[in-house]
Parts: sequence; C-alpha cells; structure tokens
Amino acid sequence: MDILEAIFTRRSIRQYQPTPVSDELLDKILAAGMAAPSAGNQQPWQFIIIRKRDLLDRIPSISPYADMVKQVSTAILVCGDLSLERFKGYWMQDCCAAVENILLAAHGVGLGAVWTAVYPESSRIEGFRELVGLPEHVIPLALVPIGYPNTPPGSVNRFNRTRIHYDKWKNFERSE
Repeated sequence: MDILEAIFTRRSIRQYQPTPVSDELLDKILAAGMAAPSAGNQQPWQFIIIRKRDLLDRIPSISPYADMVKQVSTAILVCGDLSLERFKGYWMQDCCAAVENILLAAHGVGLGAVWTAVYPESSRIEGFRELVGLPEHVIPLALVPIGYPNTPPGSVNRFNRTRIHYDKWKNFERSE
C-alpha cells in the first residue's frame, strides 16, 4: 500500500476481531511512531503497552469513549515525557505526530486502530496516571486500541476547497 492510499483509506476502527496482535507487528507500529518528527528531534514520547485484560477492562471507566478496548488485546498509551523536553511546550505536537504515524502504520500492516483522547481531560489524565503508575513528569496524551478490524475500512473523500485560503483569509483563488 502506498502512502497516499494509506492516508485516504485509514479509518477509526471501533469493532475488532479477538485475534491478538503479534509482538513483531507491534514493534513495527511503535517504530513508526518513533519515526515521527519532533521539535529539535527531542522525541519526548513514552509508550505504555497495555495488554493485561483487567487493565484494558478498567479503561472505559476512565475514558468513556474507549469502550472498544474490551474487544482488543493491545492498546498503546502515548505519553509526553516532560523530562525529555528541550523545547518547552512542544511535547503535545510531537506526540500527536507519533500517534498519527501509529495509526497509519497499524492500517498499513492490516490492523485497525482508533485515537481516543486523554489529554487535556484532567479526570482521564489522573485515571491513566493511576492505572499504569505514571510519574508526574509523564502526561498521557492518547490511548490507541489496536487490533484486527471486523470489517475492512472504506475510503471517504473529505477534500473541502472552502477550507483552503491562498495568501489571505477567505481568498479561495490560487495565486499564479
């Protein structure tokens, strides 16, 4: 699958088969996450792999939109490590780039995934902090459940020219 096909056909998957994700595929997905761009190459991310069933089953009480974790064998908690920041305040952008790479890599190897938000909801941050024992300098950004999708994702054209501005706000004409 080429990169544009991966981008245009990736979808948020919320229904999964019970098949476990192999360590080999998980390593490829995490390597893609770690290949994301970051401010000054600071790479302020940490990844918590959650596989214990009792932990996965507790997640919906922390994050109400992550109920699909009950169907998967693996979820990745993407966190920003403030002790790794050299450029203060950019950890969130860096970790968001890592999440997008994880989503695309999962799709590229035939898996499904969905970005479920943790940050900036304080109750979710504290819930995940307690669930996996995060130190204060590590902030959970997003939980990404990963598994084999129940149905293949389709593509949707979301291109919207009215969201493109050339040179000035509300100028929809291309400059030559």
